[in-house]
Amino acid sequence: MSKVYFIPVDSYSKTGEIQKASAKLLDKIQSEEKVLDFKKRVPLKVHFGEDKNTTFIGPKNYDGVIDYLKQKKADAVYIETNVLYKGTRTIKQDHLRVAKKHGFTQIPIIIADGEMGEEYKPVEINEPKLIHFKEFKIGKEIADSPQLIVLAHFKGHSIAGFGGALKQLSMGCAARGGKLDMHAKSKPILNPILCKKCFTCSKNCPTDACIIDTLVPHVDYKKCIGCAKCIAVCPHGAMDINWLNTGKSEFLEKLAEYAYAAQKGKKIIYINFLLNISKDCDCWGKELPIIAKDIGVLASTDPIALDSACLDLLKKNEHKKVFSGDKIFKHAIELGFGNTKYDLVEL
Repeated sequence: MSKVYFIPVDSYSKTGEIQKASAKLLDKIQSEEKVLDFKKRVPLKVHFGEDKNTTFIGPKNYDGVIDYLKQKKADAVYIETNVLYKGTRTIKQDHLRVAKKHGFTQIPIIIADGEMGEEYKPVEINEPKLIHFKEFKIGKEIADSPQLIVLAHFKGHSIAGFGGALKQLSMGCAARGGKLDMHAKSKPILNPILCKKCFTCSKNCPTDACIIDTLVPHVDYKKCIGCAKCIAVCPHGAMDINWLNTGKSEFLEKLAEYAYAAQKGKKIIYINFLLNISKDCDCWGKELPIIAKDIGVLASTDPIALDSACLDLLKKNEHKKVFSGDKIFKHAIELGFGNTKYDLVEL
């Protein structure tokens, strides 16, 4: 049975308490399990929040973790990957601009999958329990790191049901092509009505799969490798995700498999912030309503147990089931990197 450590904090406005709680949780796990090697770089996997989003976990709340690592003389960095959709965090330079605008300036920032999501490491795993993928496109800098601290904002998500440690591992650690693998059938779709035949996509396509100089512009799926660079570079929004092929049950299974691949072979401490709980994720570029009371900060070395504990605490606190998406646990448990059975230890 996995241990999940919990420190109650009843308001997101209590920044000092949140800082102390996260540092105390980190120290507790490190003292008991000796997870991290402070002689090596310690990347903090975070979400910088979309521009104009107001509910993401602000950087001041991570100061406790950062100060703890500084005391250990560890080389700490923020690490994140570019998003799949067209937005303010689609390419590295814009992503960095948003991160700094939102105050993530305490430590250096690494965008793990490069300028446009093209820098990934293909992680090959040949196991029979994997039903969707045998190769995973993980952001190169994350794939090459032997350890992580995964800092996740626990909140809702329109397709996954909820976002926490597992989603930070899966969607958060995947390069753009990996995100496309999970969201759809691994291929982008081109809207010929929106296409202005500027040839930007074809000039940037590594396999010449964007067929533009024709009556009906389209993607040649026999050539397409699903890197999704065309989505990032199209100036007219003509390239998009094929959302019609995104089934929820299959999507949750794919998330579980990518989470499994992202954590495989790594030493990781997971910290969930069960605060500022919104219906939708921090990728929404607008102010989102808060739908539940603040609960606190939780940590574990088991991401499945951690997310399960967050759902249980939220249900207990609100006297109802707040988020769906718990079906992700079934396939994640089958893959063998955690369990929903946990011992909740309040510090």
